[in-house]
Amino acid sequence: MALHPEIAKVVASLPAPPPGPLDPEAMRAGEEAMVPPLEERLPLHSVEDTTAQTPAGDVPVRIYTPVDAEAYGLLVYFHGGAFFLGSLDTHDHVARSLAKETGLKVVSVGYRRAPEAAFPAGLEDCSGVVRWAAENGQQLEWDDTTLAIAGDSSGGTFVAAVAALAHDEGFDRITHQVLFYPSLDLDFDVDRYASLRENAVGYGLETAGLKPFNAFYLSSGADPADPLVSPIKRADLTGLPPALIVTAEHDPLRDEGELYGQRLKEAGVDATVSRYAGAGHGFVQHFSWIAAYHRVFDETAAFLRGES
Repeated sequence: MALHPEIAKVVASLPAPPPGPLDPEAMRAGEEAMVPPLEERLPLHSVEDTTAQTPAGDVPVRIYTPVDAEAYGLLVYFHGGAFFLGSLDTHDHVARSLAKETGLKVVSVGYRRAPEAAFPAGLEDCSGVVRWAAENGQQLEWDDTTLAIAGDSSGGTFVAAVAALAHDEGFDRITHQVLFYPSLDLDFDVDRYASLRENAVGYGLETAGLKPFNAFYLSSGADPADPLVSPIKRADLTGLPPALIVTAEHDPLRDEGELYGQRLKEAGVDATVSRYAGAGHGFVQHFSWIAAYHRVFDETAAFLRGES
């Protein structure tokens, strides 16, 4: 189907990018300026900022408790932003919706970003917080059952990489992985996937923008041939946690996400691929106020409950 009319309106209103190289500080400031005030955010039982002590160092985290209960399943969330954008604040609304709709306690990770932090700093932070959550289950009131990881876009890259690292290191506590329109192949040859050409222009994220947006991460030492950078390049996908992979019809990254889901299934992993019609990249972050796309949180909740 065509791009959803509400999304199309926004895409049509986007200004042309400024000339010259990308300015991370200016782009971050622009994102932060769009964050709504606290009183306009979805209310939950509690939202707490704290620090996770990990082997990679102290990592800021924000803990979302949906309701008052004796114990909770846990979901560790990695925000998107091409490895250099995004923050606990810009994705606060996503974490709140995940907590509300899943009923899980959500731990959102303020990992280190490129270009200031070289690869694999951000990945180490995400992996370390997952271990920290498991090791501090009593403090987090964990019910010792669900320990899911979820992320959007580059956060989805981290989800796949963290799941692979955990498997290789014998850490078997991760129960589910949820990837929203993930970036899984940082080799941006336009002939690798049909969606890179089909959705190249006019849908928000454009194929020509992939290289410059990810350049900060790649220039920091992230090698696209490394399966921890491009998880689709991992040869053996057996033994990974059950996966929900959400893709968007009009996303240049659509096909790599769907191929990854297919490869997981072929490796014997319980994997569900769910394509959202009329959507473009970033719809969970930017357009989940549209009912057709807010249901992604319901689908996530059903997956985590074992209903899909």
